[in-house]
Amino acid sequence: MLAEVPARKPAFWRELMRYMGPGFLVTVGFIDPGNWATNIAGGSEFNYSLLWVITLSTLMLILLQNMAARLGIVTGRSLAANVRAHFPRKLSHFLGITIIVACAATDLAEYLGAALGFRLLLGIPPLIGAPLTVVIVLLAILGQRYQRLERMIIGFLAIIAGCYVVELFLVKPEWGALAPCMVIPSVDSKSILVAMGMLGAVVMPHNIYLHSNVIQSRDWSGEEAHKKELMRFEFLDTCMAMGMGWLVNSSMIIVAAAVFFRHGTSASGIEQASETLRPLVGPLAQVIFGVALLFAGIGSSITSSLAKANVVTGFLGKPEDPHSLIYRVGLVITSVPVMLVIAMNFDSYRVLILSQVALSLQLPFTIIPLLILAGRKSVMGEYACARIEKALGILVAVLVIGLNALLLYQTFGGSF
Repeated sequence: MLAEVPARKPAFWRELMRYMGPGFLVTVGFIDPGNWATNIAGGSEFNYSLLWVITLSTLMLILLQNMAARLGIVTGRSLAANVRAHFPRKLSHFLGITIIVACAATDLAEYLGAALGFRLLLGIPPLIGAPLTVVIVLLAILGQRYQRLERMIIGFLAIIAGCYVVELFLVKPEWGALAPCMVIPSVDSKSILVAMGMLGAVVMPHNIYLHSNVIQSRDWSGEEAHKKELMRFEFLDTCMAMGMGWLVNSSMIIVAAAVFFRHGTSASGIEQASETLRPLVGPLAQVIFGVALLFAGIGSSITSSLAKANVVTGFLGKPEDPHSLIYRVGLVITSVPVMLVIAMNFDSYRVLILSQVALSLQLPFTIIPLLILAGRKSVMGEYACARIEKALGILVAVLVIGLNALLLYQTFGGSF
């Protein structure tokens, strides 16, 4: 009689690759045009001194995104749906309104950035480029299966990262001078607004909501021991994806510092930064800049629109289904205010930075509900946050709220 051969366990890396993707889809959202505006401002005005903001923000991001993803896995519902289910109605409505406003600010940055990319590369004016981006986004979300959409966004991310790796070689930064700035904090009354904008551009509230939703594209069922192993895959996916985001955001600051600050040149806008690259570094750098900006704008517009529609349907208690009427209506209607602002032809650079500050001001209203839900055993069971994770989450919340208070005082109460 033949002995029974046990089923072979899939190889670790092969199994990991099946669960990779949601973190990378979210990552393109924090290398968006809003990041370009704040990072160009940080590098051109303050050299390498604000690199530490990207490092700190990324560490905070890993903690928060992992919490959001775990919440989605354990409950089978997004953060929006969980807030609606577990918080009082009035509080839930208030939180829903704040995140929808934040999503609108995000859309403004994404669509405007894509429109600028179209202008830099193809000479298409923003009043045409922005609606064109909306059409591309709607076709991508409503016309593609999630798996294809995910692969497309990862492809965009790879192109953006590749562009900035090339630019790093072109600008030849001072590696010895910039390395300490990645870990040593430095901020003053002049740089606080830009630093806060950078924080809001990396730790983005809509991405926290989105991660809790898109993580459900994978099958997390099975025995408890296997499920815990799959949770480790999610954490690795999050760490690797956020690490790539840290690399790209840091590269943006390094390039801006090496090109503009080093030559004593002001960069008061993304378009001006592109035009200045040509005489200082060469035409290739300008083309690479435009390509990366266009892909960043389109990719992040897709993810921000996904987040926006998921937030609207989640807080309304409707199915988070791209084929549902409410989902499609939400996509279109919430894009209208953004188009109106772009049509008013405000200073695009300033609008981008202020949109990121708006995200930063909303962050406490996303982080605190997430911490409450992720720490409740009645919601998360054995996967509720451990003491150390809960303590780190509280520390992050205190830091964000404290920096927001500092920003408001600096803006409205005078210098400090």
